[in-house]
Amino acid sequence: MSVSSLATIVVLNLLGALSPGPDTILITRLATKSRQHALAAVTGIQVGVFMWNTLTVLGAAALLTAFPQLLGLVQLLGGSWLLYMGFSTFKAGWLSRNAVPMSLAEQEAQLGRLRHSFRTGLATNLSNPKIVLFLSALIAPMLPASPSLGVAITLILAMSLSCYAMFILISFVVSTKAVRRKLLAAGPWIDIAAGTFFMIAGIALAVTGFRDIFGI
Repeated sequence: MSVSSLATIVVLNLLGALSPGPDTILITRLATKSRQHALAAVTGIQVGVFMWNTLTVLGAAALLTAFPQLLGLVQLLGGSWLLYMGFSTFKAGWLSRNAVPMSLAEQEAQLGRLRHSFRTGLATNLSNPKIVLFLSALIAPMLPASPSLGVAITLILAMSLSCYAMFILISFVVSTKAVRRKLLAAGPWIDIAAGTFFMIAGIALAVTGFRDIFGI
């Protein structure tokens, strides 16, 4: 694989990761409340990204295509998780919409332990296995028919670490005190908007999974 092909794959992968989706919405929401929690979620997301990238390079797309029921089951479970998380986030925002705005420290304390944000990031990223199909279509035209171990490892690390760096950058930019102070009063409405997005995405994913399972 040439350097230009690798660079093209990395850039396209970053553009796909930057598009509005559960991962970026979760990171942005947490970053408005706490940099540490945003970074914990990023690390959880990154574990999922590394897994999907590895499965893609190993040819998992062929397995998911051959067994659509398997893909559907994971989508149904992932959609249910997003729906649950979305409802919880929406409810928290709705109940606090008329309350006195919390301080930055209070908002951070409300998020709980860092490991919870890590698990949330991991579960959110793992909720949609179709990323394997997207990545496969992205790299297939540029990947040798039988890539060497070195090429496979290079590709996995390049795609994973570039996404990690991008998500960390987003976390640092959004979590600056100046930005957080400006968004302080809008905290409940950010939760409401994020929760609504997660619920819509969860329902869409669960419906798609249900259809794949039963061939509708």
